[in-house]
Amino acid sequence: MSFEFRFSPEKIRPEVIVAVWLIFGAAHFFPLRAGEISKLYGLDSRPESKTYLNMPSRADGTLPPLLSQTGAFKDTRNLVPADGLIPYDLIVPFWSDGAAKSRWISMPEGKIKFAATGEWVFPKGTVFIKTFELPVEDTDTNVKRRLETRLLVCDATGGVYGAVYKWRTDNSDADLLVTNLTESISIKTTTNVRTQQWYYPSRQDCLTCHTANAGDVLGVKTRQLNRDFTYPSGVTDNELRTWNHLGLFDTNLDKPDLNTLPKLARLDDPTRSLEDRARSYLDANCAQCHRPKGTVAYFDARYDTPLVAQNLIDGPVLIDERIDNSRIVAPNDIWRSLLYLRANTTEAFKMPPLARNTIDEHGMNLLRQWIESLPGPPVLPPPMISPAGGNYAKPVEVVLKSEPGAVIRYTLDGTVPTTSDLLYKKPVPLANPTILRAKAFKPGFTKSVTSQEIFLIGQ
Repeated sequence: MSFEFRFSPEKIRPEVIVAVWLIFGAAHFFPLRAGEISKLYGLDSRPESKTYLNMPSRADGTLPPLLSQTGAFKDTRNLVPADGLIPYDLIVPFWSDGAAKSRWISMPEGKIKFAATGEWVFPKGTVFIKTFELPVEDTDTNVKRRLETRLLVCDATGGVYGAVYKWRTDNSDADLLVTNLTESISIKTTTNVRTQQWYYPSRQDCLTCHTANAGDVLGVKTRQLNRDFTYPSGVTDNELRTWNHLGLFDTNLDKPDLNTLPKLARLDDPTRSLEDRARSYLDANCAQCHRPKGTVAYFDARYDTPLVAQNLIDGPVLIDERIDNSRIVAPNDIWRSLLYLRANTTEAFKMPPLARNTIDEHGMNLLRQWIESLPGPPVLPPPMISPAGGNYAKPVEVVLKSEPGAVIRYTLDGTVPTTSDLLYKKPVPLANPTILRAKAFKPGFTKSVTSQEIFLIGQ
């Protein structure tokens, strides 16, 4: 007995086709060619990389004098990385005076000691490469000048050391710096040219932030790499997923794990709260120092630490900068929030104190929005004093301004104004050297912090 099977596709109901597709999978009907499935990842396989590249295994070894001799690039002028390098990026980069950064890792044999929170531990011989390019035209940020490339080496002693290479103006190569350096960079504006100072750190400067307490390597961790990245192949993939596929970790991450792992929030991510975005910014820019056993301060900037345990909101300050009732973050009061004030200045008490010569306007706008969203009474801004203090050959009249309904009290002897001091009604004439201080008051509002200007008249 024999049977004949006649297949009539037109007689199969559509829902049956869908069911079979879901049960057996598309690959059963359209087999993938050898190696094709790997293209779902950012990289096909783990690239071979030379341990330490051409860098010494210890900080006291002889460093290559040229970037082209480090082994980081096979075409230095065009920034074509060596075959063993893996490109990567962070969710929230450290603010570097507006510079764009390109990053690579050279990973020898061995595994990264993975941690869902906190820092990772990298094999000895791992090298991180980061190139800085600064936009030099305000009207076209794509026009950049290449400034420096930094290498961070995980050395044979279990620590790290850094090396900084300053690019030549023709981009032919970059020279090793033996100490720090400040350079004036010309930036074209819409009407003129302005100058921006760029600080090239010394090798010792590198270790100011890259400390053992901070895990030596900064930025390369779960909460920063849990993001999509477009690889040179054109494939876009989650960086953790690709690194896991390459076998870089000492553990295996299942795909569902990515959704449960911590992830910082971009400054401009509308799907994340102001709090999340602000804490992510602080994690990237402050947490390397502001953590337990770190710098002398009372707060912990790490995103991994719950907000209630960070000691940020209403947290006490070590140095009050002569501001009454100052806090790390004073709810709804940017003028008493020292975290904001020190990040929003380039004066001597700025934070971070090293290698920052400009203000991150986008970051400061985010911090201000977050602080002003915190529940607290309305706060008066400090009175405006006009003209500004300085040297004057002749007597001047000083005008004080505040919000409508507020009264201004002022002193001329440098003391802090109180409600019993001089009441401002009209311009204040000054004929002698004077320290003028002013404060605003209004019912239902927190009094302002003190404004101050120093006038040197007839000196």
